Amino acid sequence: MQARVEIHLKKGVTDPEGENVLKALKLLGFSNVSSVQSIKVFEIRLSGLTAARARSAVDEMCRKLLANPVIHDYRVEVRAGR
Repeated sequence: MQARVEIHLKKGVTDPEGENVLKALKLLGFSNVSSVQSIKVFEIRLSGLTAARARSAVDEMCRKLLANPVIHDYRVEVRAGR
């Protein structure tokens, strides 16, 4: 199994990295860019688990380590590995 986890800031939480990238893009002449959001992506390979158990394990990883529930939301996608 392979899991893809996208972690992003909740609405209303300041994204300084995204704001700095937006400023830099505008300075480089990309005036049509109106916003930038930073997102962390983790690709996790799991073995010996069903899709349901893999999803459950990755959810637990997010709750315990990968995401801060106060400021982050996350999305998990599980699919058969290559």
